[in-house]
Amino acid sequence: MKVPLTGAAATLLAPLYARALDASSPHPMLADSTAPELVQKIEYDFGALGMRPSNAVGVALRARFFDRRTREFLTAHPNSTVLHLGCGLDNRVDRVERGPGVRWFDVDQPEVIEVREQLFSPRSDHRTIAASVTETDWLAEVPTDLPVLVIAEGLTMYLAADEGPRMLRALVEHFSEGEAVFDTYARYAVRSTRSMALFRKTGARLAWGVDHPRELEREVPGLRLVKSVKAYHTADPADFRRLPFALRTRMRVDAEVLARLPVLGRVGHLSRYAFG
Repeated sequence: MKVPLTGAAATLLAPLYARALDASSPHPMLADSTAPELVQKIEYDFGALGMRPSNAVGVALRARFFDRRTREFLTAHPNSTVLHLGCGLDNRVDRVERGPGVRWFDVDQPEVIEVREQLFSPRSDHRTIAASVTETDWLAEVPTDLPVLVIAEGLTMYLAADEGPRMLRALVEHFSEGEAVFDTYARYAVRSTRSMALFRKTGARLAWGVDHPRELEREVPGLRLVKSVKAYHTADPADFRRLPFALRTRMRVDAEVLARLPVLGRVGHLSRYAFG
């Protein structure tokens, strides 16, 4: 099938392709068996996205980070709501085990949800919401009686600088308690991506940069930073040891170099916040 997506919506194909590359690698980190099936169904020049197997490892490790935090939250809150913002074609709802007390909502732009519903079978234990995440009227569809986990992987940097904090404020005001886990890029990283193949191919542009996770505590009343890790420290030690020696060595060297550079060392963060 052809995928009629452009701009930011089309960028969802890059992480999908990365998960497919990871699944077919000799040492898969995520082992997402659905991703290769979806890539086979979609008519698209995935090679033009500039995604290579070495890049795919980073995407897979980031996805494992979010999966791991989701499992931790659901273990602590077996009766809860999960809100996956900018879900794209990710099947985290299938990768993460959960009990009958969990309600799951996948939210993305209407054109993305339309594609998603053509590719995924309907499920009785989860809903999709076709809406822009920044036009928060759709929150009225989500009950507030349970703790909520808000997941936003690879989303925030596509929002305008005023949209991101406004969206977070709406979430904090709507739900009585919960957590939000998302990644951010520093401002200079947002500016430096414009020449990358992914953005030349899709026409998408990054806009919102966050230099330090503490900034959002000032911009979003009630949001409290619990923990943050630098973007290149997403791998759990056990996951890191599973990587091939050459790749593990290169990633360790890259991380050490970045850590010594004041600006480049803050390229991005993955952060966990609490509220309520």
